[in-house]
Amino acid sequence: DVQLQASGGGSVQAGGSLRVSCAASGFTFEHYTIGWFRQAPGKEREAVSCISVNDGHTYYADSVKGRFTISKDSVANTMYLQMNNLQPEDTAVYHCAVLQDGGIGLWLLSGWGMDYWGKGTQVTVSS
Repeated sequence: DVQLQASGGGSVQAGGSLRVSCAASGFTFEHYTIGWFRQAPGKEREAVSCISVNDGHTYYADSVKGRFTISKDSVANTMYLQMNNLQPEDTAVYHCAVLQDGGIGLWLLSGWGMDYWGKGTQVTVSS
């Protein structure tokens, strides 16, 4: 069966960095779009970043563009989000999510209807 395991969250001071990872099992990344949504108290769910694995196209929310970088290790079936210059507004639970046979546009629209969700990893940024 398909499993997504998120890890790498933690607590950092503003300006610090974290790298969250999503390790996938039960499928390969070919023909999938995988990325991160985040959810914080008092805020709506926000699409952070995703990558279309088959063609390498990426998406970044305006709020993280230039600070976050998404990447993949196809051999290890692991997706990474390098988060630099973290700010308090980045505080949230970060969930990785996979959409089968769809690109970035459909991934952004899928929301909780995403094909697969992993358990979240908490990112906390203090001011």
